[in-house]
Amino acid sequence: MASSSSSSSSSTLMKYHVFLSFRGEDTRLNFTTHLLQALKDEGLDVFFDEEKLEKGEQLSQALSRAIAVSSISIIVLSADYASSKSCLVELSDIMDRYSVEQQIVLPIFYHVNPSDVENIDGSFKKSFDEHETRRSVDEVKQWKTAFAEVGKLEGWHIDGSISDRPETQYIKDIVAYVMQKLMKHQVFLSLGEDTRLNFSNHLVNALEKVGINVFPDNETLKKGEKLPPTYSRAISASNLSILVLSKAYASSKSCLGELSDIMDRKHNPTDKHIVLPVFYHVDPSDVRNSGGHFKTSFEEHESEQPADRVQQWKTAFAEVGKLKGWHIEGGKFDRPETEYIKDVVEYVIKKLTNIGFESASEELVGIEYQKNAILKLIEQKDCRVIGLWGMGGQGKTTLAEAVYKNFSSEFESHWFLQNVREEIKKQGKECLRNEFLSKLLKSNVDIGTPSIGSTLTQERLNKKKVLVVLDDVDDSDQIDYMGVKHFGYGSKTIITSRDRQVLESGGADTIHEVKGLNENDSLQLFSTFAFKQLNPAVGFQDLSRRFVMYTQGNPLALKVLGSDLNKRSKNYWESKVERLKDCPPEKKISEALKISYDGLDLVEQNIFLDIACFFKGEPMKRTKLILSGCYKGAVCGINKLVDKCLIDVSSPCILGASYLAYFTGRRLKLLDTISMHDTLEEMGKDIVCQESKTLGKRSRLWNLKHVEEVLKYNKGTDRIQGIKLDMSPMGNLLFQPSVFESMINLRCIFFYYPWSWLIKEGEAYKKLHTCQDDIISLPDELRYLRWDYYPFKSLSSSFNPKNLLALKLPYGNMEQLWNEVHQDLVHLREIDLFSCKNLKKIPNLLGAVNLKRLDCEKCESLVELPSLARLTSLKSLRLKGCRSLKKFPEIPNNFYELDLSETGIKEGPEFIEHLDRLHR
Repeated sequence: MASSSSSSSSSTLMKYHVFLSFRGEDTRLNFTTHLLQALKDEGLDVFFDEEKLEKGEQLSQALSRAIAVSSISIIVLSADYASSKSCLVELSDIMDRYSVEQQIVLPIFYHVNPSDVENIDGSFKKSFDEHETRRSVDEVKQWKTAFAEVGKLEGWHIDGSISDRPETQYIKDIVAYVMQKLMKHQVFLSLGEDTRLNFSNHLVNALEKVGINVFPDNETLKKGEKLPPTYSRAISASNLSILVLSKAYASSKSCLGELSDIMDRKHNPTDKHIVLPVFYHVDPSDVRNSGGHFKTSFEEHESEQPADRVQQWKTAFAEVGKLKGWHIEGGKFDRPETEYIKDVVEYVIKKLTNIGFESASEELVGIEYQKNAILKLIEQKDCRVIGLWGMGGQGKTTLAEAVYKNFSSEFESHWFLQNVREEIKKQGKECLRNEFLSKLLKSNVDIGTPSIGSTLTQERLNKKKVLVVLDDVDDSDQIDYMGVKHFGYGSKTIITSRDRQVLESGGADTIHEVKGLNENDSLQLFSTFAFKQLNPAVGFQDLSRRFVMYTQGNPLALKVLGSDLNKRSKNYWESKVERLKDCPPEKKISEALKISYDGLDLVEQNIFLDIACFFKGEPMKRTKLILSGCYKGAVCGINKLVDKCLIDVSSPCILGASYLAYFTGRRLKLLDTISMHDTLEEMGKDIVCQESKTLGKRSRLWNLKHVEEVLKYNKGTDRIQGIKLDMSPMGNLLFQPSVFESMINLRCIFFYYPWSWLIKEGEAYKKLHTCQDDIISLPDELRYLRWDYYPFKSLSSSFNPKNLLALKLPYGNMEQLWNEVHQDLVHLREIDLFSCKNLKKIPNLLGAVNLKRLDCEKCESLVELPSLARLTSLKSLRLKGCRSLKKFPEIPNNFYELDLSETGIKEGPEFIEHLDRLHR
């Protein structure tokens, strides 16, 4: 089993880069030892518990914690791995982290066949047969599931044959891959010891709250000299460096070494690394001239270090002193540090946005000609509003991004407003416009009228020369609503839309049709995804040209189709090209996209449809949790969709101020979200609509009118698996308490308001009701229940939450959750009862052994909590604003987050100071 070079006591406190799992007798003295040393040589912390190697015990608490705090788990699957109970328990815990926490898992198939792992065959079958004679059926089944899942993951197959590569080459590849995964940071922070616990700590927190990855984060900010290989690689992998230049900065050799590396990157013309200095309680002129405290520090270095090295440090130090940044004097007349931190975060977001646009543009094929055409239009003085028109997937947004990046620096203010159609659905027009104008005017704007009625706001806009992109507009009123006509002289607005009439009615001075790529560019883009090279592979040239012809130069179709055909047999290619050949010309592009969907297995197809109908824009982590409760192998299925370019993962770092206010106000962590091209989303929804003409016989419902009809007239059937309803545009709806009884296979309910509505609480939001307000019956198959402003006093007594993964009832009307004691809550991971003001108590949760988060913030009537001491998986408990709660709850000792502010609890028990993992 896994081995650790660290003691058990330290493992509870520190965070590991890699957890190494292996069967000792097989690989301890050869491959694993060499891999361990190679990882350590890169300065990585590796958990490797040598002492527990031969005991064959159950997974200890120390090992479980080590897995939990590791970024990556490497599993060396050797012939004897499955014979160890300890290894299998360990593997089960790792795969649970993979499914729920998105931990990176890298399998190494060492002298074993990956198919034997996936199918539990060969020597592994014998091992599991033996376990079945000694262990419980459920325990062995859990091990088998985890074992089969890891067999499906991509990794390294070291077969050990004469024709195989040397092990040293595999180890080199593994270490390089691990370093690449670990060093995916957007910002590198260089700081002196004197700001580690104050300013720099607050800055890291602020950046991470908006979804920006920082190296080092607050868990790795520690005292002393740093590990040069790790930090050097982190600098190379970061887009941007922030230097907190304090009085103690130049006294540290490691800080000066970092500074030298950072400035070397800045000087590299192909690198475009951004450097932002913060002069913290020091004079920038002292940095430029190595004066004041810094003079003494450099003199000390000159007595200890080679002269050329010190000179290199002094040169880099002087150069950074000349850069523009922030000067925090710290005097009584200076601004609060929080304002400086806000400025830094906003500036970083802006810079990272531009980097994202630039990176996207650099990857484009065949865009230069169209980009130059738009640039010429922008140069024309009488051309203020430019429309980009074309079908879905044609590259309108990508073209707009390229133009925006090319020209934005020439304007006083600029902003790229993405997905206008989608964002209006999420936020509402008023909130989106306020965010948009706030960005342009660089100050808070709050307009509550349909038109920009304020003379002051109009005058401020009239004085601004701006470049604006309104992406994916589907209504001409949206253009006027955003205030385009009020922009100042020389301003330019680019609008993308699929509908030419929208652009004409919206006042576009000229409309550019975004056409498909030519044959050569199409072939290059297709080959990039089908062969991972710029040209077709030998023997596939003719087939490739036929696919390119049928996709009519549509970039999305080329990308998705190429990804599907990658590594497929020639017979597969030939069958698919024949399918396109027989398709009418107007349907060839949609048919090309459908080919990729049809190539998925049943689980993958269902996941695709769930994302298209329900989970687009949702956090990836939560989506994996929910879908893992619905389908076996869901995480692998999601990864398959990413590989096939059917979905993507988006960073949440580009957010509006009120959006951030809502999330940070509730201390909700901003996570990577799932994105999907509109054309693919429409294809998925169309597939569901074709299941039946009868609404109640479709598997998924999301359209407001369709949901209202099914609920109001009780038309649901056992075919319905999920319902998503945005309640903001609807009126009150009355339905029968038994409305869900016929929907016995219903897995997910999303009855929600956009976040911008949730900021404003109100009784009018309780729009769903039953006759005489009888409590509604819920199906036992539910995995996910979100019902904002839940109108009933409790959940139905007939509802058994045995399959429930997440229960989210913010602003609900309930006084209690349920009457009975439910012991079968093993799947429940999250309970969100935010601002349920009538809730008086929480039921016994002893059965919720996997519960991770319990949010009872602003539950003003809550007077008691059950004992939570046995819920060892519970990591977050939020009780802020529970004014009626007087008694401190019994809790486990491994908390990350505990909020007792504004409660009736006067003082915490003594043991709270021993919660060594508590963050706040």
